[in-house]
Amino acid sequence: MQFTRFFFPSLRNEFIFNCRTKLKPTYHTWHEKVANVLPNNVDNNSDVFKENADKMNILVENLENLINKIVLGGGEAARKRHLERDKLLPRNRISRLLDNGSPFLELSQLAGYKLYTDEIPAGGIITGIGRVKGVECMIVANDSTVKGGTYYPITVKKHLRAQEIARENRLPCIYLVDSGGANLPQQAEVFPDRDHFGRIFFNQAAMSSEGISQIAVVMGSCTAGGAYVPAMADESIIVAKQGTIFLAGPPLVKAATGEVISAEELGGADLHCRISGVTDHYASNDEHALQTARKIVETLNLSKKPDLLIKKPEEPLYSASELGGIVGDNLRKSFDVKNVIARIVDGSRFEEFKELYGTTLITGFAHLYGYPVGIVANNGILFSESALKGAHFIELCAQRGIPLIFLQNITGFMVGSSAEAGGIAKNGAKMVTAVSCAKVPKLTVIIGGSFGAGNYGMCGRAYSPRFLWMWPNARISVMGGEQAASVLAQIRKEAEAKKKKGETWSMEEEEKFKKPIRERFEVEGHPYFSSARLWDDGIINPADTRKVLGLALSATLNAPIEKTRFVKKIIRFKSDAKDEDIEKTEKKITELGGKITGKTTITGKTLMVTLPAGTITTFDADSHVDGIEDDAVVTTQ
Repeated sequence: MQFTRFFFPSLRNEFIFNCRTKLKPTYHTWHEKVANVLPNNVDNNSDVFKENADKMNILVENLENLINKIVLGGGEAARKRHLERDKLLPRNRISRLLDNGSPFLELSQLAGYKLYTDEIPAGGIITGIGRVKGVECMIVANDSTVKGGTYYPITVKKHLRAQEIARENRLPCIYLVDSGGANLPQQAEVFPDRDHFGRIFFNQAAMSSEGISQIAVVMGSCTAGGAYVPAMADESIIVAKQGTIFLAGPPLVKAATGEVISAEELGGADLHCRISGVTDHYASNDEHALQTARKIVETLNLSKKPDLLIKKPEEPLYSASELGGIVGDNLRKSFDVKNVIARIVDGSRFEEFKELYGTTLITGFAHLYGYPVGIVANNGILFSESALKGAHFIELCAQRGIPLIFLQNITGFMVGSSAEAGGIAKNGAKMVTAVSCAKVPKLTVIIGGSFGAGNYGMCGRAYSPRFLWMWPNARISVMGGEQAASVLAQIRKEAEAKKKKGETWSMEEEEKFKKPIRERFEVEGHPYFSSARLWDDGIINPADTRKVLGLALSATLNAPIEKTRFVKKIIRFKSDAKDEDIEKTEKKITELGGKITGKTTITGKTLMVTLPAGTITTFDADSHVDGIEDDAVVTTQ
């Protein structure tokens, strides 16, 4: 099996559509199939398209060249030493573990890139989601060709991120252990804090207690704190004459006690399978160990039961290879995001929500590999209307239990006196609140810019999307480099003008001040910089977006979709509120998935309602509403 950037030897529909579940496909009438098909508005023969495609191809080629180096691990010499010990290379181990021909969604391949003086390819650890005996599993494999598999700070962060994904989505964890433990020179950044090395074992214990299986395969060193990986696993396997488990290795034992002992005698397979009982299965070599792990997964008695009505998957009508020509690499040039959606969703069909309102934000329903999804996509800057529309749509998806996909290309929310007078801060907060409170799976792809508060409203990393990826043309910063340079220059000029009594900068002085700021923002906003620090889960080729989203969406549905929490409220109307105003509010309550439990006009016009938590602020903009009060405690539907 050949590994590629996202390790797609072949992408088979049954993995996404029919993984461990037999589903009856639903067929649709001709009218349903054509009514909401997005048109093809792309001229792939135009000069603009060709220029965009050429520039995106360069970015993708650079990314692939970098990843091809990263997958080699610690270099040729380290790989040779590894193979001379009759050990499989870490990626070959994963290949043998997975079902034949099934895809592997590798995460954070650029972790650690240019982060340290030493090169740490992939952060020294390989993580990703793959299918073992039909079960989607989180696989964490140490790469001992990279600094002996020791844990740098980024290695710990990547390991913890893999566990976070596994826990959120209830994926069994398989640890392919071959590590020297914590990297001692980095100990201050690896050992003592909450989200450092010890959190790995905390997570193992917590997941095991929640019924998320933990399986360890010891294929090399398992030293010091790392010994707890197999010790805390539900089942563990160790390879003879190769795997070792001990809290203190032979040098430390000799220093502490004077005892001279070999690694095999101290913590080898014979000791732990025959005497200590630390491990459960004895394997003669890597191949044997991986086959044993597959048999363990087969006994887990897991059955995937998605909480969604699934349709028969369809390919988009338009080629994903055209995405690069649509978007290009220049964030200053706009594009119609519907042309992106049309190349991702099933049948290029999209049921748009509030099509004529808040048009700088596109919202609507679609299917991806048969799964229903709600899509929130930027088509310009966010105005108050866009934010209110986004909040409304997100709340609908949360109420209906439909996963959300965010396509980010956002410079931020509208600014200026008119926007502030129109309540942009409050209306933007409503969208941020809706994103924060939505319990459905959320997947984010940054397809262009991701700047300022726009990142928050569009489900950036701080808002816990199950997965987040970037395209190679993307940028992420608190604001653009030019804007940052202008703001800081203005502040500096005003400060110096006061000191120097009205003296002004020349254009040359101003440019000298601005240039390093622009350059710094360009470096720090680059997707490589982001991915190296795990601000995302990887950089993907735009043409792979549909496949990647499909694999991720399938993984999220191993966990039940959490119910929306409800609150009881009393909505009071102003004395001059008209009947049609109240009817509009009643309609909105129904659209949000709420219920009207009572009405009264004795002490003024009021409605007693039950609403999804987080939707209350939706009514703040209604001029006929006088106030909203608590009626009872939180309930759950």
